[in-house]
Amino acid sequence: MNEELLSLKKKDTFVKIIKGDITEENVDAIVNAANSYLKHGGGVAGAILRKGGRIIQEESDKIGYVPVGNAAVTSAGNLKAKFVIHTVGPVWGDGNEDSKLRSAVLSALRLGEEKGVKSISLPAISTGIFGFPKERGAKVILKAIMDFIEDGTSIQEIRICNIDNLTSNIFLEKAKSFS
Repeated sequence: MNEELLSLKKKDTFVKIIKGDITEENVDAIVNAANSYLKHGGGVAGAILRKGGRIIQEESDKIGYVPVGNAAVTSAGNLKAKFVIHTVGPVWGDGNEDSKLRSAVLSALRLGEEKGVKSISLPAISTGIFGFPKERGAKVILKAIMDFIEDGTSIQEIRICNIDNLTSNIFLEKAKSFS
């Protein structure tokens, strides 16, 4: 079962740090840390596909390609969520990584808002196999979320969900500076 580590409120939106399995999140949309070709083999993408079913890959194949910093949406198959928002973060070393990661987060949140979601859960985009340093990534992701809320949003709850202790604790510590 997923564990809430921190909840803070900014304007009318709750930001929650969750330790657990993003595929178990009971939200309107979950965010997938995807590659540009939307081939969901390993990491978060692989877990989402295994639990959500082939429909997610089939719909992703129809979309085809998503540039770094952008997002696309599919149904969520067998998951609790209604949608999977596939956002493409940067690979560490490609240049301008902070800006690309910020764009990936904001693209996912805007797409969720367009779909009318009230709750969304995202992982530590780019900090796994894409090699983005976790502490730096947490700072960029949290700042992007806070700026998104500051600009005004109808999303009521934004959750950052990670399965491992290390990443969850990094987000917990970085989030405290925003409370």
